Amino acid sequence: MGTVKVILVVPSQMLAKGLEAMLKTHSGFAVECILSDLSHLGENQLKNLGADVMIVDPLIFDYGSRSEVRDRLEEYSSCALVALQTIQMEEDAWKQYDEVISLYDSPTEVVKKVRTAHENKMSTPRTSPGELTQREQEILVCVAKGMLNKEIADLYNLSVYTVITHRKNISKKTGIKTVAGLTVYALLNNLIDSSSIE
Repeated sequence: MGTVKVILVVPSQMLAKGLEAMLKTHSGFAVECILSDLSHLGENQLKNLGADVMIVDPLIFDYGSRSEVRDRLEEYSSCALVALQTIQMEEDAWKQYDEVISLYDSPTEVVKKVRTAHENKMSTPRTSPGELTQREQEILVCVAKGMLNKEIADLYNLSVYTVITHRKNISKKTGIKTVAGLTVYALLNNLIDSSSIE
């Protein structure tokens, strides 16, 4: 097994350097990059680095989007996602991560969790670039049913921005830009039946 490439997205330099030191003391890990946030520059780096694991402090996201981290980051990387638990969140928000590191975990526990997240992600088959994720399929069905972005956002408790991002990804993967075309695509792929279209 080769070196596991890790990206840290942690606003605290002290925590980021501590995590980096923990991972460096164990062979098999390489911290490729440390980002304090996901500004435009940070998003471009995520696309280009091809990390295996991303350790994220959910604090970098505003309160409303903390439950959408997986959806938001899948646009840039399909790597394993590990949370650094520095804040309190709803139980469901933690479920989107492959592992959760506590501030009170020992270095051995941290390394074990990062390794487990990576191994589990590697054993899960990846979707091909043209294949829609489960969330994208749900959004596509809503679009085919004539729902507006705001209605879709309310239905799935997402931000309108996230729904728009999903719609862009759907169009990119399918090559279809019109609602009518996406509706036909959904029908042909048995995502909906003709009786559910308005």
